[in-house]
Amino acid sequence: MRLLVTKFGGTSVGSAEAIRGLTAITTTNRTTWDHVVVVVSALSGVTDKLLNIVRVAQTTGDAVAVAALHDELRQRHHTVIGELLDAEQAAIQTEIDGLLAECARLCEGVRVLGELTPRTLDAIAGLGERMSARIVAATLRSQGVPAQHFDASDLIVTDDRYQDASPLMAETIERTTAALGPSLEQGITPVVTGFIGATLAGVKTTLGRGGSDWSAAILGAALEASEVWIYTDVDGVMTADPRIAPDAHVISTLSYNEISELAYYGAKVLHPKTIRPVVERGIPLRVKNTFNPSHAGTVIVGKTAPIVGAIKAVTAIHNLTMITVAGRGMLGVPGIAARTFGAVAREDASILMISQASSEQSICFVIPDGGAKRVVESLNQELAVELERRDIDTIALEEGVSIITAVGAGMRGTTGVAKRVFSAIGDAEINVIAIAQGSSECAISLVVSGDSAKAGVRAIHALTYRETINAQHRAPCE
Repeated sequence: MRLLVTKFGGTSVGSAEAIRGLTAITTTNRTTWDHVVVVVSALSGVTDKLLNIVRVAQTTGDAVAVAALHDELRQRHHTVIGELLDAEQAAIQTEIDGLLAECARLCEGVRVLGELTPRTLDAIAGLGERMSARIVAATLRSQGVPAQHFDASDLIVTDDRYQDASPLMAETIERTTAALGPSLEQGITPVVTGFIGATLAGVKTTLGRGGSDWSAAILGAALEASEVWIYTDVDGVMTADPRIAPDAHVISTLSYNEISELAYYGAKVLHPKTIRPVVERGIPLRVKNTFNPSHAGTVIVGKTAPIVGAIKAVTAIHNLTMITVAGRGMLGVPGIAARTFGAVAREDASILMISQASSEQSICFVIPDGGAKRVVESLNQELAVELERRDIDTIALEEGVSIITAVGAGMRGTTGVAKRVFSAIGDAEINVIAIAQGSSECAISLVVSGDSAKAGVRAIHALTYRETINAQHRAPCE
């Protein structure tokens, strides 16, 4: 039986009109697939509003302001429901009011105590998906599609790392198949909340911002789906951000490795962790446009036929800091790298890129701006003896840098690719601060100043634009 899991992001459920489009797409998909599962995000902007409400409750303790923000959310959802539903309008509005009452109780507790825990944040942040799933399921039913909403907290079992939980797949598979299997067999389309899960004890968690993509992939893997489709507001994964490179175009096919690099280094079409569940099950994933559903989009598969020398896409991630640990006394001293990264890990900082000189006299790495000063303090404490002995001369940080990444499986084993990239950057008079290339050889990453990042993306994209277009038309999937 061919099962399709679809996910619709915030803009795809952002208004009554958008939800009607989702309904039409789902109705069409049901005619060509044996079973369809729909995963939904909160209405666009709702998660931010929920988090704003609870933070106002914590910081100001102003019950009147909290109530006003709460009423704005209620009115928005009631308006959307009124535009979409007739027969079930009152019932769904009552359900939404119940969820918002849950939000109000949590916010009141935060307001009284003046304390906001990660666990409470997760309970509140996931309410948007719980509301939208009910609205979407009822809208499908109003159009003759048998549908039922499911809270992913009853399906996806996670660890207890609140705000950034990870799934426990064995337990998730067991619960998902037990809960959704009977509905699918009866021809019912499940509408599942994205973004959220729950611990084994039943405490609600979230998978991190943008985690609805990941939810769809997790459910697709648990149900052994034939494909997973991510519906968003663009036609697919593009060769570059079109706001930076106006001649950017949609890429028809990418490999898992290629999209992983793109997602990790700033491409915002997919949550970076989305790929893993489908990779492990060999499930193709497709990115499509809710507002242009006839477009084929981008299909992501295990392997694509390598296109010699081709760079398929260029992306950039901004607002980063590069930290350098350097000293002539580091040469041949074992354990310096381990202690360096141990100090970084203690501050819970994510390292996006690492580069080490072959002489072993310096290690540099790039992290998001936010925690850089704490990381430097941790390094100063960890390496205090080496700094005192002058084995390490300096621990320096350079703020406001960006990473530009050129991606393409055809780069592997192809001579001259790096030369072309650096020539393009040099011709644009951009200084490269550090470079890195992984062992997969499907990406080259460059650290540049934040001010020159956009120009760097344009330079590399212009270099490869014509070649990439030609290559895309002659590259079949393996």
